[in-house]
Amino acid sequence: MADSLRVIVIDDHTVMRAGVVALLAAEDGIEIVGEAADGRAAVALAEELRPDVALMDLRMPVLDGVAATGRIVAGPAPTQVLILTTYDTDTDIERAVEAGAIGYLLKDATREQLADAIRSAARGETVLAPRVAQKLVAKLRRPAQVPLTPREVDVLNGVADGLSNAEIGERLFIGEATVKTHLLRVFAKLDVSDRTRAVVVAMERGLLVR
Repeated sequence: MADSLRVIVIDDHTVMRAGVVALLAAEDGIEIVGEAADGRAAVALAEELRPDVALMDLRMPVLDGVAATGRIVAGPAPTQVLILTTYDTDTDIERAVEAGAIGYLLKDATREQLADAIRSAARGETVLAPRVAQKLVAKLRRPAQVPLTPREVDVLNGVADGLSNAEIGERLFIGEATVKTHLLRVFAKLDVSDRTRAVVVAMERGLLVR
């Protein structure tokens, strides 16, 4: 099929990878020319085969999907990278787009959606799952984020570790009242009202890395 789009599929889960390959096998004009189970193998495969599109999972061993995307986009192969993942946090989306991914799909996509996305990506058109697009729009509409101070991050790390305010104070050599003050400031900056939500939002925004 000389006119077919040449695609490689990268996913560390064998069953998922096989399922994607089987789905696309029924699509006219799309040919799966290679598979890989980690990001490093994906980079080598892209350089060797020079496919039109690489369907890339995000979280994989050896080299993750974001790092692999960056290397493929910067390499000699004219390959568009289309993320296909189960993760849709702000941080994951932003890192993938910044690395050079042309699109971002979730693994609940239908065969038709996946095939259409591959064709669009091959034409150089940005492709986003509806939920991903909504997140990006919502982020753009949010007021500019106020960064957390190093001490606020320290306190939030204590919360993430399951420590009480008193235990956080002991760890950081500050008073319990000071811990409460820092937490109140964190809540205000993140627009949350409880400790658990503060940790979740901070991680989603890349302000807290665990």
